[in-house]
Amino acid sequence: MLQRLRTRNFIPPADAGVSPLSVSGLSVAYHRQLALHDVNWTAPTGGLVAVVGPNGAGKSTFLKAVLGLVTPLAGTVEVYGRPLAQQRGLIGYVPQRESVDWDFPVNALDVVTMGRYGMIGWGRRITGAHKRAGMEALDRVGMADYARRQIGQLSGGQQQRVFLARALAQEARLYFMDEPLAGVDAATEQTILAVLRELEAEGRTVICVHHDLQTVAATFDHVLMLNRTLVATGPVADTLTDANLRLAYGQRASGLSLLS
Repeated sequence: MLQRLRTRNFIPPADAGVSPLSVSGLSVAYHRQLALHDVNWTAPTGGLVAVVGPNGAGKSTFLKAVLGLVTPLAGTVEVYGRPLAQQRGLIGYVPQRESVDWDFPVNALDVVTMGRYGMIGWGRRITGAHKRAGMEALDRVGMADYARRQIGQLSGGQQQRVFLARALAQEARLYFMDEPLAGVDAATEQTILAVLRELEAEGRTVICVHHDLQTVAATFDHVLMLNRTLVATGPVADTLTDANLRLAYGQRASGLSLLS
């Protein structure tokens, strides 16, 4: 087993108790239709956060707006107490698998090494140390033997593991993942869950868009519930209530029994 990734030195916040992510008044529109309206949220320090809500609730839009991938109508985003633009090096991101061009002629190690570009610098040579870090990340998700395989030749679950490895190679403090467990095989799901728990144990914060309400309680510590605006947020046991589910899902919430 290869040596585990070392924790990267990160910009310490002025206040040791500052939140990893603070969102204020965040609103986003597509083609003049509001996708998110006036979302205010402060993320917990450390732990696993599930972003849940019905289809079309703005879950992926929330992640993209926070990451600066879409331009909001209004609102501010701070990462560890500073503007997003100053803190991008502290963030790792796993996009939805469907949004990636898997025909691009790169192998798994190339993809993972892309996660090191913030440390390498654009136009600079990729050193052996960075390649070793990429291999460590691939090993962490059980994909070291596939390092030279073209990404389009991998299964869906293997592709998801490679993109998780890319995020790990960034050695971030705050991770965003857009449905990392969607459509993966059982082995990949267990690998991803194990990595999420490792990240939590290391004191990192992981924010995941998650579609399966039935597994939220078993996997996550906190919930951010959206339906185009903030419906509820807090620890799982306090947030996944019948009342909140009805607010978010309407009649579709009837019959759901999520907490035992």
